[in-house]
Amino acid sequence: MVTGGAVTARWFNIWAHAGENALSAPDAHRAAQSGDIVLIDIRRPDEWALTGVGEGAVPLDMRRKDFIEALMVEVQGDHSRPVALICARGVRSRKQAAKLVDAGFTQIIDVPEGMLGSGAGPGWIKRGLPVQDAS
Repeated sequence: MVTGGAVTARWFNIWAHAGENALSAPDAHRAAQSGDIVLIDIRRPDEWALTGVGEGAVPLDMRRKDFIEALMVEVQGDHSRPVALICARGVRSRKQAAKLVDAGFTQIIDVPEGMLGSGAGPGWIKRGLPVQDAS
């Protein structure tokens, strides 16, 4: 259901899709659990408190001034390590992915359905994937 036109469409991100350089929430969970990717939840701390963080994800607020430096710690200084980004509905993760590619990261993956769902899928929460506290 799209009500309110483009405003609702943008809020829900109905145009999101899991294409190249993207993973579904279940695939991101499996890859994070196996160590194939570093999964980064880029949402705000208040969002983490509401839903929890996906199991295996590292909570790292994208608004931090030292976001790239903190991410470098998580990837042990390796710009080529596969990093998947997840947010609420895939809008912020898509934008942040482009910034990280510009910063020299070579394997940035988007989880476009996010935690809450989008046009790419129902989202981590509705799929019943496990969550953990952000601590």
